[in-house]
Amino acid sequence: MTDFQSQAIKLAAQQQPLQWLQSFRAAAANDWLASAWPTRKTEHWKYTPLQGLQKTLLTAFGNRSGFSAELDAELRRQLIPLDALRLVFINGVFDADNSILADVAVRFSQANSEQQALIEKHLGKIVEGERHLFATLNNAWLDEGVLLHVPRNQRLEKPVYIVNITSGAACASNQRLLIVLDENAQAEVVEHYFTCGAAQTGFVNSLTEIYLADGANLQHYRLNMEAEQAQHVGAVHVDLQRNARLRGFALALGASVMRIDYQLNHRGPGAELDLQGVYLPRNQQVVDYHTNICHWVPHCTSNEVFRGIISDSAQAIFNGRIYIHQDAQKTLAELSNKNLLTSNKAEVNTKPELEIYADDVKCAHGATISQLNENACYYLRSRGLSRAEADVMLSFGFINELLEQIAQPVVHDYLQPRLAHLFGRDLNLTAEVADLAELSDD
Repeated sequence: MTDFQSQAIKLAAQQQPLQWLQSFRAAAANDWLASAWPTRKTEHWKYTPLQGLQKTLLTAFGNRSGFSAELDAELRRQLIPLDALRLVFINGVFDADNSILADVAVRFSQANSEQQALIEKHLGKIVEGERHLFATLNNAWLDEGVLLHVPRNQRLEKPVYIVNITSGAACASNQRLLIVLDENAQAEVVEHYFTCGAAQTGFVNSLTEIYLADGANLQHYRLNMEAEQAQHVGAVHVDLQRNARLRGFALALGASVMRIDYQLNHRGPGAELDLQGVYLPRNQQVVDYHTNICHWVPHCTSNEVFRGIISDSAQAIFNGRIYIHQDAQKTLAELSNKNLLTSNKAEVNTKPELEIYADDVKCAHGATISQLNENACYYLRSRGLSRAEADVMLSFGFINELLEQIAQPVVHDYLQPRLAHLFGRDLNLTAEVADLAELSDD
């Protein structure tokens, strides 16, 4: 146990937890204090700088005081214009004014006895805390969360939009989402993390747990679009039962420290997973994605594609692991990670892994690290573009293939111009020049 771990538990004492979650929190707190703090020799944290987290001023959990009308207007400008059920949290505190509620999603504090029983059945059950240290901390800090439950054979007509905003002074924020889809249920969920105003350095610990019963189908987006000074540790833990299907998209624009873990378990035959991700750290930001796909049963499929563009003095880490159990025959699993470095000071550490104990499988994995193609750049410049304009088109084209596969058109239309202008702004180009990036797929 370190001083930081002890301080984190003392911080939780400032909360007033729900009575029916107290034993769950207490057990998690003991596990957190008993856990070894990662070092440079800890494989899963080898390249992730944790000094910044230890220096974070963990003085209080967030509140909404000082959230002005100007910031409310900024919030509305940053919202994705989805026709959706919407739940908004500001510094971890529910904001009813900007939320659009429905019975399908309920906060833990508003759950009835039946919903409480469902939460207790699934909460914290997908992974063990040894590998996911900050998931244990999330359990220890838990005082509020969201349950999304779709009953058997039902399909949500509208997406569920979970908005988590950081604003104001430095604070800690704990965010929890539990998604339970019963047999043959269908849903679409968008998680959106962003910053309003001049938010100072704080710490966000977010955890999403997803249980997909037989035949359930979920489209899931996780968009980390916070400010450069943010510190965010997050995770998505998923269990897929027989013939369940998950299609996921992850985006990280970067932060002073950002670590996102995906733990995905094929628990029933015929389960399918399609996971795509994009990370774009710049300046001195750090983005770390760790994914672990476990095939425990036969006849399951996984397809994972992540692409990163690392600029300036930024650092990216990608560790993708696929584990094939000896009983997981007839598995089809593929993993691809491609990285583009646009600066001599940019750094990426990528490690694709395959661990196979079955003999009747079809698996592939690979990773690449490259710079912009000079021949392609010369071609564009010979057609009248400047070097900066050519760099924007080539860089954006590197990720636009994944953006074009986003199934939700409103999310696609929200992200594409913002990312295109991000590239243009980084190169000090005008908005008109940045618009060239939107043509990079033509």
